[in-house]
Amino acid sequence: MNIINTPIEGLLIIEPQVFYDARGFFCETYNEERYLKAGITQRFVQDNMSKSQYGVVRGLHFQKGDAAQAKLVQCIRGSVLDVAVDLREGSKTFGEWFSVELTEENHRQFLIPRGFAHGFSVLSEQAIFSYKCDNLYHPEAEGGILLTDPELGIDWRIPQDKMLLSDKDRRHPLLKDLSL
Repeated sequence: MNIINTPIEGLLIIEPQVFYDARGFFCETYNEERYLKAGITQRFVQDNMSKSQYGVVRGLHFQKGDAAQAKLVQCIRGSVLDVAVDLREGSKTFGEWFSVELTEENHRQFLIPRGFAHGFSVLSEQAIFSYKCDNLYHPEAEGGILLTDPELGIDWRIPQDKMLLSDKDRRHPLLKDLSL
């Protein structure tokens, strides 16, 4: 397993070891002992999966307070651009974002600690996206940031007229109007 640090402290790209042969491939997507040895201490308690088509953009979502969640995400089928925005109070990178392309070919995972907003855009015809959370989902603690916030300037690699958004995601506030 290869761990890649990003410019934002705590955000990690994880490349699992993949074994290929004539039958296909095998990789271990999670092993608590290996992750602990690598300094990844989150204990995951909930797994989620979504299927989306090209142009779907989900986010930017987060859980507030005691319901905050760290996530370990990966794309099982297709390709997504995964984005995390630093919302940690007092962080020197507050309001900054980082993105990584996760694909079924590169098998990369993205570790997003608590205190970040998260979203992704689907770049392929379809994508199956999987994520582990270290805390259970609590709808009353849900928050979000408008994913087209001009101050953030995130390039989702999807033209705005092709973006497929939920009504909820269209109504999120701008980062500057957010109350954490």
